[in-house]
Amino acid sequence: MGTMNKEHSALKRAKQPMPAFIKDALIERGLMDTYKARPAYQRNDYLGWIARAKREDTKQRRLSQMLTELELGGVYMNMKHAPSAKKP
Repeated sequence: MGTMNKEHSALKRAKQPMPAFIKDALIERGLMDTYKARPAYQRNDYLGWIARAKREDTKQRRLSQMLTELELGGVYMNMKHAPSAKKP
C-alpha cells in the first residue's frame, strides 16, 4: 500500500499539475513561497482555473490575476481571504 501525500489527501478534485510557465512566473516574481503557503485547495484551484482557459490570452490574464493576488495577500479568486492577508 503506497503512502499518500497528506497535503493533497483532503482534495476533492483531481490534483492539477503545475505547468512550467506558471512555475517560471512564480519564481520570476519571487512568489513561490507565498504560493506554497496557500492551502492545497487554493493552489489546485488556481492551476485548474488557468489550465481550463482555451485561449492563450485568457491563460495569461488568469495567471496575472493569481500573481497579483499572491502579491497583495488577503484575496483569493477576487474574494477576501483573511488568512493570507499580509501582516503590517
